[in-house]
Amino acid sequence: MNTSLPPARRLHTVLAAMPRLACAVSGGVDSLTLATFAHRHLPGHVEMFHAVSAAVPEEATRRTRDLAVAEGWTLTVIDAGEFASEQYRANPANRCYFCKTSLYGAIRPATSSQMVSGTNTDDLGEYRPGLIAAREHDVRHPFVEAGIDKQGVRAIARELGLGTIAELPSAPCLSSRIETGIGIDPIMLSCVHAAENLVRDRLSPATVRCRVRATGIVVELDPASLAASSALQGTIARDVEDLFRSRGFTLPVRFSAYRVGSAFLHPIELIRS
Repeated sequence: MNTSLPPARRLHTVLAAMPRLACAVSGGVDSLTLATFAHRHLPGHVEMFHAVSAAVPEEATRRTRDLAVAEGWTLTVIDAGEFASEQYRANPANRCYFCKTSLYGAIRPATSSQMVSGTNTDDLGEYRPGLIAAREHDVRHPFVEAGIDKQGVRAIARELGLGTIAELPSAPCLSSRIETGIGIDPIMLSCVHAAENLVRDRLSPATVRCRVRATGIVVELDPASLAASSALQGTIARDVEDLFRSRGFTLPVRFSAYRVGSAFLHPIELIRS
C-alpha cells in the first residue's frame, strides 16, 4: 500500500477489493467511520452488525442506530452472547478473546460477507487478544491494511461530515473497567455506567472511568478535571458509594488520575497482587 496517498484513497482501494462486507459496529469512532465510508463508497454491498449486551453503553447503541437511520444502513442488532461464556465472565487477562469469539461467532451465521472491524494501526501496539479471535474468524481490518492510525480515522470521519463522532473519545466496553480476575457481573457493569454518568453530570470531565479494583472503586479523571474537582470529590465519592451499595456492592471509593487500561493486569501483576 502506497502510504503517500491520502488515507481515504488508501481505504477505498482496500474496500473496493472486497465484493461484500459485514461491518462489526461497536458505536465508537473507528467502526462508525468505517461503516459510513464503506456504505457510501460501496452502496448495496455493505451490511452492519451491532451487538448489545450489559457491557455495551446504551449511548453507543443509540449512536449506532441514529447513524444507521441517517445513512440508510442495513443494520442488524444482535446479542453476541458473551455472558454465556464462563471464560469471559471469569475476566482473565485474555477476556477480549472470548468476547470477540462470541461476537464474530454470532455474526457469521447471519451473513456470508467478508467480516471487517474498525481496528486501526495504533491498536497493534497494544495487547489485543481480540485480534486472535478475529484471525480465527477470518476478519479483516481495512484501516490496518490501508496503514491508517487513529488520527487518520478521525481525519476521514471529518471528511465524511460525521461531526461530533469524529471527536469521540476512546470508549472501550464497560467490562474493561473491571480489574482482571474480578468476575464480570451485569449488575456491576450497570453500576459502573451509572457512576460514570453521575460524574459526567457533576463535573463535565474530558475523561472519566469508574474502575472496580480489588481494593475498591477508583474514579479516574483527566488531570485537569481531577485538580478542579478536589472540593467536590468527597461528596461525589459518597454518592458513588451509595449507588453501588444500593445494588449490593459495598466498596470504598477514591479518585485518581486517568491511566489507559489501568484495570487490566498482566499475569505477572496478578501473581504479585
